[in-house]
Amino acid sequence: MSDNRVPEIKTVAAPEGIEGAGFFATSLDKVVGIARANSLWPLPFATSCCGIEFMATMGAHYDISRFGSERPSFSPRQADLLMVMGTIAKKMAPIVKQVYEQMAEPRWVLAMGACASSGGIFDTYSVLQGIDRIIPVDVYVPGCPPRPEQVLEGLMRVQELAKNESIRRRNAPEYQALLASYNIK
Repeated sequence: MSDNRVPEIKTVAAPEGIEGAGFFATSLDKVVGIARANSLWPLPFATSCCGIEFMATMGAHYDISRFGSERPSFSPRQADLLMVMGTIAKKMAPIVKQVYEQMAEPRWVLAMGACASSGGIFDTYSVLQGIDRIIPVDVYVPGCPPRPEQVLEGLMRVQELAKNESIRRRNAPEYQALLASYNIK
């Protein structure tokens, strides 16, 4: 979105299924996916200027509430979307990983801004060159700092992931191997 328009409010369509007089049948994966996608509880881990853009996204003009994320959680045990925003120092890396491990499954990660995605302009010994070195990232939001429209677009991408994910994917050997590659149990 290159212009300054605010994204439209979206409505949730019913999943594919079989309809009849007084009943509707669909798969459990589709119902759970819709519920997960429209009730994300983000945990903001903001360290610098990207946090200010997230605050703007939470404000009335952009209103992240329209996307089912109006309840930011500051407790990892009650969050399912970790939004890492800003510069992450190497000393902070174990804390970010610990927060990620404390989150309930299913959990998603959004890396917001150049610093969280790749270290940004801080190519120094003390700055982590992307959080994907310590935890798996699902969506990257580029920019320095990204605009609120980009944050909303990233959130919608996470919603699509949550909506289309099988409830059994987290138990798959591929997912377990991914976590093992990050040394996460």
